[in-house]
Amino acid sequence: MRAAVQRVSSARVTVDGQVTGEIGQGLLVYAGVARDDSSEDVAYLVDKIAHLRIFNDEQGRMNLSVRDVGLSRTRGPFPAKRNC
Repeated sequence: MRAAVQRVSSARVTVDGQVTGEIGQGLLVYAGVARDDSSEDVAYLVDKIAHLRIFNDEQGRMNLSVRDVGLSRTRGPFPAKRNC
């Protein structure tokens, strides 16, 4: 399982020309999951991402997580499903 995480001011998921998810400031996460990845693997990665300290605190230091700043979340569909 792999994930690429990007801090964004806004993001939108579009599938076949239809917007299926949209957020303001938050995290855009591209996740790759293999057939042999377990639900425990997914839970570990979600927890790790939720606690990344990549948002600025009052002093301008990257010291807050997405949970600390209370940002909303959305999930897009998984259109890139492929046989591996």
